Amino acid sequence: MSKTIVLSGTKKGVISVTKIDEPYGKESHSVASIGISLAGNTDEPEWKVHIPLENLDEVIEALKELK
Repeated sequence: MSKTIVLSGTKKGVISVTKIDEPYGKESHSVASIGISLAGNTDEPEWKVHIPLENLDEVIEALKELK
């Protein structure tokens, strides 16, 4: 699963959200990868964060509280 979102306030920027299985080698836990690219390059974002899927619900709730 992968999704690209237009980054508000930029000309070409995007936010990319992807699930990565075994990101750190065999048997490592899956993560949600969130990348931001001001140039619109989803393959090589300037900023990236990996969130373990086990923490995803709590992170989503924290983001909802910010809104």
